[in-house]
Amino acid sequence: MNIYDQLWHKILRDLEQTFNEETYADVFEPIKSTHKYQNGYIYVVVDNEFIKNRINRLHLTKINELALKYHTEKVRFKFVTAAELVPEEKLNKLEENLTLKYRPSNLNATYTFDNFVVGKSNMFAFRMAMKVADQPGAVANPLYIFGDVGLGKTHLMQAIGNYALEEDINQKVLYVKADGFIEDFANLLKRQKMDDFNAKYRDIDILLVDDIQIMGGASKTQMEFFKLFDYLYQQNKQIVITSDKPASDLKNIMTRLTSRFEVGLSVDIQIPDLEHRIEILKRKLSTESSDINDIPNRVLEFIASSFVTNIRELEGALKRVLFYCLTNNLDLTIESANEALEPLLRTKRKSDSLNENNYDRIQSIVSDFYGISIEDLIGKKRHSRFILPRHIAMFLIKSKYNIPYKTIGTLFGDRDHSTVLAACEKIENELKQDLSLKMAVETINKKIDSFSHR
Repeated sequence: MNIYDQLWHKILRDLEQTFNEETYADVFEPIKSTHKYQNGYIYVVVDNEFIKNRINRLHLTKINELALKYHTEKVRFKFVTAAELVPEEKLNKLEENLTLKYRPSNLNATYTFDNFVVGKSNMFAFRMAMKVADQPGAVANPLYIFGDVGLGKTHLMQAIGNYALEEDINQKVLYVKADGFIEDFANLLKRQKMDDFNAKYRDIDILLVDDIQIMGGASKTQMEFFKLFDYLYQQNKQIVITSDKPASDLKNIMTRLTSRFEVGLSVDIQIPDLEHRIEILKRKLSTESSDINDIPNRVLEFIASSFVTNIRELEGALKRVLFYCLTNNLDLTIESANEALEPLLRTKRKSDSLNENNYDRIQSIVSDFYGISIEDLIGKKRHSRFILPRHIAMFLIKSKYNIPYKTIGTLFGDRDHSTVLAACEKIENELKQDLSLKMAVETINKKIDSFSHR
């Protein structure tokens, strides 16, 4: 018996204790062994489509959690029917082709349904995303997902693409941020290579477009997207769109587009409640490579109560507490967690008390745009990937609210006013000659403005 069969039998013992006798006998008892291990997946062959779909939809998350419990390396199970198996040579060739063409720049393989933590705030969105992934182009087209920054829209959108690819390796899935679409269109139009543009965006099965609100005011791009939308829609190709607001509230987006968005199904992701946030922290803790495997519930509740509106900030706070306590050899208590998070909490308190302007919103949007944490944005790290976003956030706060440089410094770890002044002047000068920086700042500005018009 190989190690994967051994793992499966350990999981079966737990499943037998979890489910009633009838369910276990019908679903799991006939499955005696695994088929193969490849690319992080343990393949298990089941008798028919019904059993496969039943396990994948209802029990796969539980099975993968048990795999983490019993196996030293991270693995995931994939249940298939015999009819889906293809010769190994053919499979490897297809996977290699897919990796080269789609995976690197479009989909994050870690964004799956399995590791998306479901609660009241996102239950409906999650269920509909699962249905869309299972039947692309047939259930809800387009699927329009909206909600605030950092609540998991991108994760859920990309989970649709990853699920679809797991079901059919030949599916062509394209993920693009709206600003990337704008840039592609502008560049290829300027070079008179619209055939290349059409080849990229039309020869696909599933189109995932993130942050559609960024297209506001880009009339030529909107017209091109309208044509693309209609082309894919008429071909029954699945379209998934995310935004920070309902389609009817989008600013400077042509009516013919917003009406298209409303033809399908709109689902929202709301701010998770305390219980849901604690569950998110527990799931994050189970995937962290840390010597700490357990945190008292009262500490998790403290973290979850301190970071309410942004899941990325919440997970970043957990990571900071873990590393802080490990580095300083501290017990995990509310006191040590508060000590670890004090710089972040102090900044949040100052930001909230200055006035009703959302300075922290600008910080959140900038950090989200550059894929870094709020902690790194306001912290002391001097790496270039943190310095540029930090300077941009300072510049935007100064530009929009014209508050004193000293006040802005308090929002960034109590930095001196001269540091903030130098940062703002640096960004202002570079905007005059750096086109990529200018485009980035304009994109961030659109996101900020979309909140101020709510």
